[in-house]
Amino acid sequence: MHEAIYQNYIDNAFVGSEQLIEVYNPANAQLLGRIPEASGAQVEQAIAAARKAQKGWAAKPAIERAGYLRQIANKVRANAERLARVITLEQGKVPGLAMVEVNFTADYLDYMAEWARRLEGEVLTSDRVNEHIFLQRKPLGVVAGILPWNFPFFLIARKMAPALLTGNTIVLKPSEETPINCFEFARLVAETDLPTGVFNVVSGKGATVGHGLTSHAGVDLVSFTGSVATGARIMAAAAPNITKLNLELGGKAPAIVLADADLDLAVKAIAASRVINTGQVCNCAERVYVERRVADAFIDKIAQTMAATRYGDPMKQDDLDMGPLVNQASLDKVAQMVRTAVGQGGQVITGGNVADLGAGFHYQPTVLAGCSADMEIMRKEIFGPVLPIQVVEDLDQAIALANDSEYGLTSSIYTRDLNAALKACREIDFGETYINRENFEAMQGYHAGTRKSGIGGADGKHGLYEYTHTHVVYIQG
Repeated sequence: MHEAIYQNYIDNAFVGSEQLIEVYNPANAQLLGRIPEASGAQVEQAIAAARKAQKGWAAKPAIERAGYLRQIANKVRANAERLARVITLEQGKVPGLAMVEVNFTADYLDYMAEWARRLEGEVLTSDRVNEHIFLQRKPLGVVAGILPWNFPFFLIARKMAPALLTGNTIVLKPSEETPINCFEFARLVAETDLPTGVFNVVSGKGATVGHGLTSHAGVDLVSFTGSVATGARIMAAAAPNITKLNLELGGKAPAIVLADADLDLAVKAIAASRVINTGQVCNCAERVYVERRVADAFIDKIAQTMAATRYGDPMKQDDLDMGPLVNQASLDKVAQMVRTAVGQGGQVITGGNVADLGAGFHYQPTVLAGCSADMEIMRKEIFGPVLPIQVVEDLDQAIALANDSEYGLTSSIYTRDLNAALKACREIDFGETYINRENFEAMQGYHAGTRKSGIGGADGKHGLYEYTHTHVVYIQG
């Protein structure tokens, strides 16, 4: 991939900007390309284009809107290898995972297209004679989609597909850490006959371009995936306009391992959860509560598994389990959290240091034992390949510790006892619980959390309807 200069995509045209932002490969710190820092005027143009196109787009039958999503899905599949390479270069994913992300994105576009004939309203019973009450679902209008850097390509589809299918238009802002894949996606959209103004991309920093979108009265929904701090700023920016929000703000997913668990299964799933995308996944296990009777055996097994993790520059080796962290700030944060944990009494079983690979932002796969509930590393999101472990006496203690969190996105439990699994499902206060399997959601589910993990959710029927409002009609006969 040669260094390139990318342009905003506004009203079906590529538009340059005087200010540019450099994008680097996190595996080796080499320059990949430059993207525009969109001006305030360009943000206005993108919103205006989306607004102008929205009524005509909503007037099309849903099945016709679905056809455009399928066109784009086919374009994605036809360019899968190239797109996966872009993701690996700018985000650091290993090639296999990057290809999974590309293919899942295409499948997601097709999945949402299938809902065209399944959008439903309701007929409600009236208290009056000869009156009919109908509840309809209508598009909100213009959606601002603000993308994260950890699964940047898939999140394009997660925000765009339900928005467009339900009759909205959209303006996307990619993360300045991983924007190139979004511009490559825009190039594919430009090759289709999607109507003018329905899909737009403006890039830049959150404080400028992001704020311009989230504070704009012409935006009807802000869909954001990212940190709690940024989510709070978006809420403040959107508040004067009472703009609807859909926010996924991260997690601190607990994994509970009971004494009767299949330890090999638990180790495989939890270790994979910490290594996938270098631990930079909001729904994967971030802390473990293991029952004392099996704690030593579990810690020994998972330490061996983590120590065997192959990592490095994914463009140089195709058999790696994980690549780099996204940037220097992330590397510094992970290293600081581990140092703090050790200072508070945590014991490094394996790893525990920045990896000396010559270049890039690499951290060793790490297991920390002897952790306790008051430690920062058990309470704050790590977003790196580090697994802190706390020993517990029983399921009740594990559930109490799991729930003692400002987050509430995903959780997991490993047990052969059906009653214990069902008790966990009843009492764990999280949006998702995985039982005896890895933390990875299905597109037909509903990915949503409690507490500071966000507002609203994504995927499936319930995620689709996030992009609509209701209109109740009373007809007196």
